[in-house]
Amino acid sequence: MTDTPARLLNLLSLLQTPREWPGSELAERLAVSARTIRRDIDRLRDLGYPVEASKGAVGGYRLVAGTAMPPLLLDDEEAVAIAVGLRAGAGHAIEGVEEASVRALAKLEQVLPSRLRHRVSTLQNATIPLTRGDGATVAPSTLTALAGAVTGQERLRFGYRAGDGTESKRLVEPYRLVSTGRRWYLVAYDLGREDWRTFRVDRVSDPFPTGARFAPRELPAGDAAAYMARSMARSQPELDLDVSFEAPAAFVTARLPSHLAPVATGDTSCRLRTRTTDSTEWLAVRLALVDAPFTIHGPVSLRTYVADLSARLAAATHRP
Repeated sequence: MTDTPARLLNLLSLLQTPREWPGSELAERLAVSARTIRRDIDRLRDLGYPVEASKGAVGGYRLVAGTAMPPLLLDDEEAVAIAVGLRAGAGHAIEGVEEASVRALAKLEQVLPSRLRHRVSTLQNATIPLTRGDGATVAPSTLTALAGAVTGQERLRFGYRAGDGTESKRLVEPYRLVSTGRRWYLVAYDLGREDWRTFRVDRVSDPFPTGARFAPRELPAGDAAAYMARSMARSQPELDLDVSFEAPAAFVTARLPSHLAPVATGDTSCRLRTRTTDSTEWLAVRLALVDAPFTIHGPVSLRTYVADLSARLAAATHRP
């Protein structure tokens, strides 16, 4: 094998299997001399691949964990499995993982051959995940298009549907994608409005990177997460939540989102006091899912909503 780049790729593919390879076996597999194998190993090390050589009569080589993540070679089955897994991680927010999933998925799908893209889409379309939420789903292709524009600092066009149903066309400079755990948002500078905006990704349609590059502007807040939190606080009034549970704090905390947690506890009870921008509808459902008796001390709006909901549910059980 005289083509050096192709030989290096084949050598790397062999070394990525979890075993140690004697130099003589590698030379036989690649139809080169042991001296050529040693030179190729040195080239891989220069490229950042941590190849370890063992001493002994035969000697051998294997890849070990290094200080940085070098590029990996994947076969078709591995690429499909990773793409499907990344789509799942992106679509069903796992705290601290979902944004990285989108970035990795954007990189992987950019280089997937068309035959593998078709296999990934077919498998994805044939499965339905069991999720909890408000039904606001986001297409992985939309997420990867937005992530690619963010990473490439490329202006983006898309259609957008506001909360009242109004349709509009937007031209933006995308800054960051932010996951709140239930929804995805795009933080971007809207060139038509000449101001920063946040967009719910499930309301974005037909995202189209224009190819025009831009220098990122300075965000009015410290980072995208802080700006997103401030934007949500402006759009949703804060509620002073005060709820007591007839259950230990550990039991209740395990059944509530991380931003809600009991702060005062006894042997068989606990109390939750916090400020939140969550809607009364969502809070009512989350409290009911704790599966423990509870009392709402405030706010009044939540008490009223739960009382009305309770009456509707009770009436529903008596209808023929």
